[in-house]
Amino acid sequence: MIKLYDNGVYLVNGTDIVEDNGEAAAALAAKCGQAPSKEEAAKGTMAYSILEAHNTSGNMKQLQIKFDKLTSHDITFVGIIQTARASGLEKFPIPYVLTNCHNSLCAVGGTINEDDHMFGLSCAKKYGGIYVPPHQAVIHQYAREMLAEGGKMILGSDSHTRYGALGTMAMGEGGPELVKQLLSRTYDINMPGVIAVYLTGKPQKGVGPQDIALAIIGAVFANGYVNNKVMEFVGDGVANLSADFRIGVDVMTTETTCLSSIWTTDDKIKEFYEIHKRPEGYKELKPADVAYYDGMVYVDLSTIKPMIAMPFHPSNVYTIEELNANLMDILDDVEKRALVSLDNNKVNYTLKDKVHNGRLYVEQGVIAGCAGGGFENVCDAADILRGKYIGADEFSLSVYPSSQPVFMELVKNGTIADLMETGATVRSAFCGPCFGAGDVPPNNGLSIRHSTRNFPNREGSKVNNGQIASVALMDARSIAATAANQGYLTAATDIDVDFKKPKYFFDSAIYENRVYNGWGNAKPETEVKFGPNIKDWPEMSALTDNLVLKVVSEIHDPVTTTDELIPSGETSSFRSNPLGLAEFTLSRKDPAYVGRAKEVQAAEKARVAGEDIFAALPEVEEVFNIINGTFNVSPQETQIGSTIFAVKPGDGSAREQAASCQKVLGGFANIANEYATKRYRSNLINWGMLPFLYQGELPFENGDYLFIKDIKKAIEEKNDTIKAYVVNKGMKEFELHLGNLTEDERDIIEKGCLINYYRSQM
Repeated sequence: MIKLYDNGVYLVNGTDIVEDNGEAAAALAAKCGQAPSKEEAAKGTMAYSILEAHNTSGNMKQLQIKFDKLTSHDITFVGIIQTARASGLEKFPIPYVLTNCHNSLCAVGGTINEDDHMFGLSCAKKYGGIYVPPHQAVIHQYAREMLAEGGKMILGSDSHTRYGALGTMAMGEGGPELVKQLLSRTYDINMPGVIAVYLTGKPQKGVGPQDIALAIIGAVFANGYVNNKVMEFVGDGVANLSADFRIGVDVMTTETTCLSSIWTTDDKIKEFYEIHKRPEGYKELKPADVAYYDGMVYVDLSTIKPMIAMPFHPSNVYTIEELNANLMDILDDVEKRALVSLDNNKVNYTLKDKVHNGRLYVEQGVIAGCAGGGFENVCDAADILRGKYIGADEFSLSVYPSSQPVFMELVKNGTIADLMETGATVRSAFCGPCFGAGDVPPNNGLSIRHSTRNFPNREGSKVNNGQIASVALMDARSIAATAANQGYLTAATDIDVDFKKPKYFFDSAIYENRVYNGWGNAKPETEVKFGPNIKDWPEMSALTDNLVLKVVSEIHDPVTTTDELIPSGETSSFRSNPLGLAEFTLSRKDPAYVGRAKEVQAAEKARVAGEDIFAALPEVEEVFNIINGTFNVSPQETQIGSTIFAVKPGDGSAREQAASCQKVLGGFANIANEYATKRYRSNLINWGMLPFLYQGELPFENGDYLFIKDIKKAIEEKNDTIKAYVVNKGMKEFELHLGNLTEDERDIIEKGCLINYYRSQM
């Protein structure tokens, strides 16, 4: 059972729940006598105390956070360091870990993948960073093993930066937010709401962390219950979960669209730090005697059954039991949802051909990454499979332990041999199955994965080439149960198994002998190594007084993911080449976007160069003729760019490229009903793009030109409401909104991007 409270709640002594309603005062008085005010009780959350300890503003309503540590992987760290270098970086002011778990093993491009790694190593030497070579660990497992500390904060350039189960409040953001920390600036945000996740009971045998996580995601995603808030895990049920189990639930909180997470800690977490030879990292965390939360997700762990998130979103959840009992009806519903997610008539999508004799057959199972590759998950999967075989038909099973230390212990205790004997293949630490660079299923294939996401084409297929494959998210235990039945969907609770639960021993020598640790020992004389594909950011012009925008893409899906804005997979080969990567923008959602954006950009390039704008883009001459029938506007002093409309863009990855690729192609704004995540909106702003909001029926359509007069003045004067005009519809007036912008955010937009903003201060 999962219950969402309609009101805020008081948590008394960590166990007693008092809903904030008309009876709250009497209930609180009965439980604790003189109860604190709601404002004082809100200070009793773990989240508040950690944020307060890291806030430098002196104002807990408007936070300016300095993090303790930073971490990035190789899809993002080149762009981050290049931006920081261009902005005056001298050395890393706090520990910064560069992992290489997104190395694009299956991608094209010759040397460019390893060139990025050598760039990272040379920067770790020059600026005093920590470099984790490929195959050693996925980013989040290394952070758990070596970086997390109770009461501390970590910022990472990957959306699944979540170490709350270990007592660390961690956030995943776009690269520019890490640049700010590297330049000793702050992470500015209003005090977020805090939602309690009250766990009670004990999971059934065979139910794993992914099952609990998917059940919670299914309950809170669509209604935005925890959107941009902190999830604080409390309750008597926490003690019934191992450290690995808690970590498995915690990492998936990203898929709820929350801002961060934090858990109560206890002796099991203390033991985790002791096992990893960092006992000083442990800190006991718990709410105050009375703590106030903005809401509560109440979870009875004993009622959760093995879950499956059907394509194409982690919130599209069912119990496996429900799916098997209503197979054709649910598959019909999945196909209807797919029509919205795919928005492409080149593919005839169905999963009904997977039904063999009334049972759902899948072609692939994968247990991998920061969510699935943990020690306990792999051991439990091996226990289910021991003595069985995955068969010689289409079904295959791949297992990726999350780090070399985990892999080593699985080798030592015999788990790897047991898995290999079943027909499974075991690989080194790699995030590829999560972002489309490993284990790409066959066309029309269905893969079940204990990984983080199942967005369209994230597994590597190319819908514009007529390819389509599907991923359903499941827990490692039910994936193993399905493998034991040679591909026929099976819940782990339907398997009779004795989970051995072997003890974990951490071998720190693996990292000591292989990871470069330059923290505190910067070597400025080191020459940074550049490969031919590592390019600087192109010059970006400052905002002008007025703005002309052409709408070059219009997306009406309920949610647009960052994967749809800039695909993952093989495109990651161009991660260090802004212009090369930009060629893939919206390629799976709106293939004509890049061409349309470039046509408009030609006019802006001509304007900046002082050349003939109308020769570069003849159609814009008529646009200015219409505008000047009402206003007196100079084309040479009016920025000309493109914009897209999407209902709710930005769900998913923290990759800043979802915004920067638009800017590289001359995009100066997004228009949306709302933004799915804070981090995507921040990415837009940090790349100098206007995060416009619009509600109601659109007054424009794809191909229309919009004119925004005095936009610079509106930003300077902190105006939320912005007048705009649809030029080619008789200067039809409508209103856009900007929402709250900080002083720095306004300045960044005016300067044209974060790089320009910092250069102006050098």
